[in-house]
Amino acid sequence: MEAQAQPQSQQRRQRRPEMAPEEKQFDERTLHIDRVARVVKGGRRFRFRALVVVGDRKNKVGIGIAKGADVTAAITKATEVAKKNFITVSLYKGTLPHETEAKVSGASILLKPASAGTGLIAGGVIRTILEVAGVKNALSKSLGSSNKAHTAYATIAALELLVPANKWITVKNESQESKVKSQPKTELKSDLKTAVETPKVETAKSKPKATKKSTPKAAPKKAAKDKE
Repeated sequence: MEAQAQPQSQQRRQRRPEMAPEEKQFDERTLHIDRVARVVKGGRRFRFRALVVVGDRKNKVGIGIAKGADVTAAITKATEVAKKNFITVSLYKGTLPHETEAKVSGASILLKPASAGTGLIAGGVIRTILEVAGVKNALSKSLGSSNKAHTAYATIAALELLVPANKWITVKNESQESKVKSQPKTELKSDLKTAVETPKVETAKSKPKATKKSTPKAAPKKAAKDKE
């Protein structure tokens, strides 16, 4: 009986479908964990603060900060906050469309596009955020404070300032050039003539000669003749 029971149990195990591990939709990474204290009447109460970044490695990314009684609770809360604050990053062929810079508190972040094959020239918090956002080639520089929370928020602010190529201001300049081309040539020539022409200066020859005024001759003194 025992010999028959063993193969049946094995068959039952084989019939059970194996549960495949669920693939995570987002890439969640913990950037920093701090232990913070709050002073109360009885003493100090210690808690943990977590800084987390979440992204889909395509063009969405978000960061969140939260506190908890333990590390696991703090990370879970921060992840939920990050998922509620997603931003869409406009990318161009795996890199940034143009240069951008942002400042949050004392942290100032500069991001520049890079050619294919360069990789991410960044470190620490900036590198992690760019990786999660889906940026493959970029240059970066931290110009201010080294506070990780401020650096993370400054990086997100710089990514928010990115504008895709089809919305650049150069489109307006093209419309102005088309207006200039559409103007008739006669108007342009007349404007040039008026700008080139200068008023004629009167020379000495052209001036009229000054005429001498005739003065009346003195009358003879009749009184002197009468005396003689």
